[in-house]
Amino acid sequence: MKILTTRLTGAAWILVTLFWATGNLLWAAMPQQPIRGTVTDTQRNPIPGVSIRLLNSNTGTQTDLQGVFSIQAQPTDTLSISYLGFKTLTLPVGNQTTFTIALQQDVTALGEVTINAGYYNTTRREQTGSIARVTAEEIERQPVTNPLAALQGRMPGVFITQNTGVPGGAFQIQIRGQNSLRAEGNAPLYIIDGVPISSDDLGDSRTAVAFPGGVSPLNSIDPNAIASIEVLKDADATAIYGSRGANGVVLITTKKGSSGSTQFNLGYRYGIGTVQSHLELLNTQQYLEVRREAYANDGITEYPANAYDVNGTWDPNRYTDWQEVIIGNKAKYLDINGSLSGGTEHLQFRLGGNYHRETTVYPGDYAYNKIGIQTRTSYISKDNKFNASLSGNFTYQTNNLPEMATLMTNIYQLPPNAPALYKADGSLNWEGGTWQNPFALLENNYNSDSYNLIMNTQLSYQLVKGLELKTSLGYTNTYFLDQYIQPSTSANPAFGYTPAQSSIRKNQLIRNSWILEPQLSYTLNFNDFKIQSLVGSTFQSNTASQLHLFGLGFSSNRLIENLSAADRQFISTDTETNYKYIAIFGRVNFSLRNRYFLNLTARRDGSSRFGPGKQFSNFGAVGASWIFSSENGIRDLAFLSFGKLRGSYGITGNDQIGDYQYLDTYSLSASSYNETTVLEPSRLFNPDFSWEMNKKLELALETGFFKDRLLLTAAWYRNRSSNQLVGIPLAGTTGFSSIQANLDATIENRGWEFTLQSKTINKADFSWESTFNLSISRNELLAFPDLESSTYSNRYVIGEPLNIRKTYNYEGLDPETGLYQFTDYNEDGQLTFQDDREGITDLNPVYYGGFQNSLRYKGFTLDFLFQFVKQQNYNALYSLGQPGRMGNTIPEAFDRWQQPGDQSTYQAFSTGANRPLYLRYLNYNQSNAMITDASYIRLKTLALSYSLPENLIPGVNCSITVQGQNLLTITDYKGFDPESIYPNSLPPLQVFTTGVQLNF
Repeated sequence: MKILTTRLTGAAWILVTLFWATGNLLWAAMPQQPIRGTVTDTQRNPIPGVSIRLLNSNTGTQTDLQGVFSIQAQPTDTLSISYLGFKTLTLPVGNQTTFTIALQQDVTALGEVTINAGYYNTTRREQTGSIARVTAEEIERQPVTNPLAALQGRMPGVFITQNTGVPGGAFQIQIRGQNSLRAEGNAPLYIIDGVPISSDDLGDSRTAVAFPGGVSPLNSIDPNAIASIEVLKDADATAIYGSRGANGVVLITTKKGSSGSTQFNLGYRYGIGTVQSHLELLNTQQYLEVRREAYANDGITEYPANAYDVNGTWDPNRYTDWQEVIIGNKAKYLDINGSLSGGTEHLQFRLGGNYHRETTVYPGDYAYNKIGIQTRTSYISKDNKFNASLSGNFTYQTNNLPEMATLMTNIYQLPPNAPALYKADGSLNWEGGTWQNPFALLENNYNSDSYNLIMNTQLSYQLVKGLELKTSLGYTNTYFLDQYIQPSTSANPAFGYTPAQSSIRKNQLIRNSWILEPQLSYTLNFNDFKIQSLVGSTFQSNTASQLHLFGLGFSSNRLIENLSAADRQFISTDTETNYKYIAIFGRVNFSLRNRYFLNLTARRDGSSRFGPGKQFSNFGAVGASWIFSSENGIRDLAFLSFGKLRGSYGITGNDQIGDYQYLDTYSLSASSYNETTVLEPSRLFNPDFSWEMNKKLELALETGFFKDRLLLTAAWYRNRSSNQLVGIPLAGTTGFSSIQANLDATIENRGWEFTLQSKTINKADFSWESTFNLSISRNELLAFPDLESSTYSNRYVIGEPLNIRKTYNYEGLDPETGLYQFTDYNEDGQLTFQDDREGITDLNPVYYGGFQNSLRYKGFTLDFLFQFVKQQNYNALYSLGQPGRMGNTIPEAFDRWQQPGDQSTYQAFSTGANRPLYLRYLNYNQSNAMITDASYIRLKTLALSYSLPENLIPGVNCSITVQGQNLLTITDYKGFDPESIYPNSLPPLQVFTTGVQLNF
């Protein structure tokens, strides 16, 4: 953990010292005067409960919820400002009547005190819930575009995978497992500076062909502008968000301005990205051997006319490494960011901007561009009672990419002796119409433009001491437009296509939302007893509209982007939805002797996604903690510096089902009646449609040893989600295949989380800090009524996780027949999809975590993170197809059966014409033989920086950095990448960057 330091400037210290040394005689006779001030941490977060006292006096006070204090003092007095986890600061009063004080963190990890819990701030010491945190320093060490990438391997209980290495792609995140049967029902709540944003994918599968897994809305956030990211996990931390916090909450806080002289920060990074993992495939000689043997095994002596790779049409001596051709280029990475910040003790500001450009590893001039502006202004009145802040984030993004999934498939579908890509004149080579030139896909074009605006205003006023009125008003606007163009030139000329077959798809998505949250908080301190209370309400409205258009047939490909020029235009989708949400919430926190804590939260939610009588529901939680290290007899233990037991239990809900799912709905039909378009029913009304429920339980132990140089946290949790919102199958006679309803199915996620932090060395010139986290999780379907008779019987098994694959159980290869063998569970002599797929493979991670280290020697800093995952996934052969057909395969396939008695791994080669071999291969492809160990250890990040001596460039702090991402992967997995969850997706890139950071 990097220790933030705050200090008065040299000039300020000189002034304070001169006034104190020369003014004692003049001020000795002066009467007391009111002294006011504000106490914050180094991130400008106010700290309540800070002790302010006069040295050599019994006079003292504490800061309120906004970190504000007032005390009577003489100019000769000295203020002592102290708070647990921060270094005590002493300041002479002098002739100052107003102070703005920023406390610097203590050297222990507990000194990283101020934690954003959403509607309130807490501390590591006092928190009763489970909150993981990543700071700006950790984020800035990584060359990432999406903030979620900066969390991988750093948080226990938070499992993140990257869908694709394509710039602008999405990430999958699960906080303590999968709670819902619906894939779209497991996303966490994202809140940026108090404003929730939608987690729904921005793209449309009909146009966003370049993005398996979707387009992430979080791409609009510049990682360099983030001050911290907190992830709320248990009921105590999430229940105050009610239904919105069922799957956890991700809080993103952007950087603020600070009082003092104006500062300008400028950062520049440039680097390259490459694909670090490749499939080992056959060369031309090996490939042709496989193909010829396959035809021989199939009894075919004369090669078919379309077997161009072996019948002499194509050059048998030609070799092309299609991985090198398609994904062998270097992606260029450029990132520039700057900020201007400063202000007075009453008004602070920050203005930031960023530009990011990232190309691809594909051939062609493809690039992702992002430009953003961030503003944040804060105001505190002179009496410290009124506070106001305004923040804004605007981002414009463009992206153009090829049809990625098809390009990736060509890597192994193309024979290594396929023809040259281009003719001598530079035109595409179609080799007489004998192949589909993969670079014809580059004629197709995907591009997108998006605008994203997030604004938030917070106002607060202290009515009386301890009582504060606050309101937050937020607004978001997202405009996303993408299109996919398929000109006739992307097709084989043998088909005779003209611009009459050219097409374009356009998709437009607009989202608008506003949120208003008035709140009232009260703090009462009475001797050793302290109460913090909060009550508030939420009013939220989201609207979304989508328009998807399709145009076919043009007189010229030059007109293809003009939809009105198409011969036929179709409106595929034209929808508008509105979601309204209202809630009241409250929190009461009791503290006794600063060692016993009880936290009660409650929320009543109302959602427009449910029918009459079901729109409202109640959620709440209780959390408690006991700092036993403060007890007599324990506090004297030399080795134990901190010890806390905490636990929580609560209920949260989930309404992530989409809008209007409970209503009778109608859709436009493709048919007509009397030349009039007709409506047809598309959904049945369900008046009992209601909330999913998630009950969360957690117990945890937090300890510190040897003056907190060693910190250990162990937590056990159990989450049970019920009342699942799914489609209940209906009889075909109803006219509908299913009805949206609540299913009495129960899903449990349970596990252990461990975090170990160590300050191994802490010297003036050299320090070494380490953090290790480990998560061991288990997902289980506890109940599912009538599962065996439902349409879900082929997907789920009671007592097993949700993310399983039901497969044939592979028993090996029969050495006499050379055929794959599988378990016939019902012993009927046949292998059937319905009755014999009883093999169960869990694709959830068994455990995962990370090992982070930070070493500092004088001006040098070295940070690195190893991420590890224990899991299973499909092997490379799953996507390659049957060895022997046209298309490449892996060298291991040569361990094939050739004659009776062979002890081999694979069947004999076949082109598919040998029916017994082909049918057994299809069974093999759906068996557990295709699933292998995909565990890995990855050097996720490495950053080396050097800070130039401060006096080298007067007034300028300069640091030089070298950073890397995905540098080394240790794995036995045979495939592109063990992290990628989509078989035809581009793996995460290996990125190297160098940069310069200037502060002046």
